[in-house]
Amino acid sequence: MTPTAPATSVGSRALPHPAREEIRLEGVLHALSDPLRLQIVRELAADGDELSCSHFCLPVTKSTSTHHFRVLRENGVVRQVYRGTAKMNGLRRDDLDDLFPGLLDSVLAAADRQAARPGNS
Repeated sequence: MTPTAPATSVGSRALPHPAREEIRLEGVLHALSDPLRLQIVRELAADGDELSCSHFCLPVTKSTSTHHFRVLRENGVVRQVYRGTAKMNGLRRDDLDDLFPGLLDSVLAAADRQAARPGNS
């Protein structure tokens, strides 16, 4: 996979992202298979906008959080851009829905059902 840089404003730090045609189903499924990464995606989907990394309250170290965001970015699930000093995250819903119709909605609905089961908080 040859990562491509997103279009960003002048002076910002660009992060590598896969082009739409480089996103692979197995990579997306891998990225979504981790509970913390799925939590990040659920929050992004619920918000519908970009959220900074610091918005997420993850029960892991900063370096582990960075790893999870990197896995999501490198597998085409999120797009990350710097806005000033904040790293903003947005769900690549259009790309995922175009490549894998219904996948993201199915995964998110299943995660919601799982979270609603007794004993899951």
